[in-house]
Amino acid sequence: MSQFGATIFGCSGLVLSAQERAFFAKVRPFAFILFGRNVETAPQIRSLCKDLRDSVGYDAPILIDQEGGRVQRLRAPLATNFLPPLDHIAQVGADAARVMYLRGRIIAHELRAVGVDANCAPMVDVAHPETHAFLKNRCYGFDAEVVSQLGRAMADGLLQGGVLPVAKHIPGHGRALVDSHHDLPRVTASEHDLEVDFAPFAALNDLPMGMTAHIVYEALDAAPATTSPKMMQLIRDKIGFDGLIMTDDISMQALSGTIADRSVASLAAGCDVVLHCNGNMDEMQSVAEVSGTLSEVGQRRAQEVLAARRTPEAVDIQALSAELKAF
Repeated sequence: MSQFGATIFGCSGLVLSAQERAFFAKVRPFAFILFGRNVETAPQIRSLCKDLRDSVGYDAPILIDQEGGRVQRLRAPLATNFLPPLDHIAQVGADAARVMYLRGRIIAHELRAVGVDANCAPMVDVAHPETHAFLKNRCYGFDAEVVSQLGRAMADGLLQGGVLPVAKHIPGHGRALVDSHHDLPRVTASEHDLEVDFAPFAALNDLPMGMTAHIVYEALDAAPATTSPKMMQLIRDKIGFDGLIMTDDISMQALSGTIADRSVASLAAGCDVVLHCNGNMDEMQSVAEVSGTLSEVGQRRAQEVLAARRTPEAVDIQALSAELKAF
């Protein structure tokens, strides 16, 4: 198989344009990602997923942000509307691990039904009292061990349902005081204190994919983790994560410089693929031009991602949904 592009791209609308089809055929992104602008009906989503895969000539992973709660691109009637994780976990108490597994398994079933086979979850950022509101109730808890356990439950549910999980935001976004979509968070915690934030990612370092955090950890480096060789080395060596690492959305305003500059810096730091989400063709062309194809080690990790796919295990989804509602 020829090499994949070192990119994951979105598209602009509900159907693939001729320009997008030709562009994707040329640059062969490793995967795609869907957003709210891309989803309307189940047949439409299935058709779009097929066209995206056909454009690159292979069964490309298609990602979505379906955390459940505030961040879920599919909503009723296409999918179950969930409480935000932190609120749901607080509500169910000791049953939290089972609840998170059920959420993951139900989400996987609903995603597979429309052709999506990768989910940007579990989000195992450890919440802190000061965590910015854009992130806080998307977290699974304030304790690293609890977050690790619940993240594993979510990942297991997704995998058993045939959906690839993406651990985010590695190495930890929970101390962010500003929204990285708009500003660059700077974390002043000591290296010792950051061990709490890193711990869940170490506990889940066997997952097939991870997504970076656009955050500066001042005790460790002056550059955001996404573009920091030192932080990427920490992720690989100390946290022990050897899966495919994608950037968080490269178009987010936490990062400075042009889209091309950001892409070059991310790959040079050690990210495997650049994630670009907004579907802007000019930006995607700029990303593709500088990103090229996966490195040799990136190609290995990409193949391992594809090998991690599972056929969904047979399950009574109605029974699982009824069990979840009973908590």
